[in-house]
Amino acid sequence: MTHVFDEAIALVPIAPAPEYVVRATTHPAYNNMVGPFGGVTAATVVNGIQRHPEVLGDPLALTINYAAPIAEGEWDLALEPVRTNRTNQHWTFAIRQADQTVATGTAVFGTVRDTWGDTESTPPSVPPVDDVEPSDFPDFIAWAKSYDKRFVVGGIDAKSDDSTSTYWLRDEPARPLDFPALTAMTDSFFPRAFLRHGTYMPAGTITLTTYFHATAEELAAHGARHVLATAKAARFGHGHFDQYGQIWSDDVLLATTHQLVYFKNPA
Repeated sequence: MTHVFDEAIALVPIAPAPEYVVRATTHPAYNNMVGPFGGVTAATVVNGIQRHPEVLGDPLALTINYAAPIAEGEWDLALEPVRTNRTNQHWTFAIRQADQTVATGTAVFGTVRDTWGDTESTPPSVPPVDDVEPSDFPDFIAWAKSYDKRFVVGGIDAKSDDSTSTYWLRDEPARPLDFPALTAMTDSFFPRAFLRHGTYMPAGTITLTTYFHATAEELAAHGARHVLATAKAARFGHGHFDQYGQIWSDDVLLATTHQLVYFKNPA
């Protein structure tokens, strides 16, 4: 059977190069409070570039700007490779629906080279995944049901002076990790303002950037196990805040992410 995530990021070719266009359809399993879960939209972009006939290597970076909510139904993704170098490739893309542009962005793909490496960050110290109870989100956040979430600190029903959330995360049902799935996971951090206020409030991501540190081999080695996700904000104010996150496989840093979120004061 096809995994629900693969159904959600499925694409149908619409137009060939020079303006290569593929068509996606929103999936009810990944609905959010307003429109679809932004992570699955970003994952669909990565899936689209991976399937492009001119793609070079694997994703290194993705920035997606959510200009307007995507309505339920079909939407089109236009992809353009603007420059290909020896080891990296630069892309622009636009998401269109009903003759309107609802998202824009850029991506960088590239080849893996054998070089010196080191990781200065360290994963949070947490209990084993089996020692942490699963957590549920409210029913109106449909996409969360597609993940097994086990919060160590900073659950969605908490209130804290520290905006940090750390949790075990896995697709539900379990699915081997790949680049689209990893992309979606980097947007799994609910707005940090919820945690600071202990309540829901109008909020949404304006722009999301993900940096992919993992290789395809590292993702394959991870398999369908839980990743460890952690995020916190730096500053809130003037209707916006940032949040920075990391996704780990044991002591291997798979991805980092930074996003800008708008918010309104709670009623």
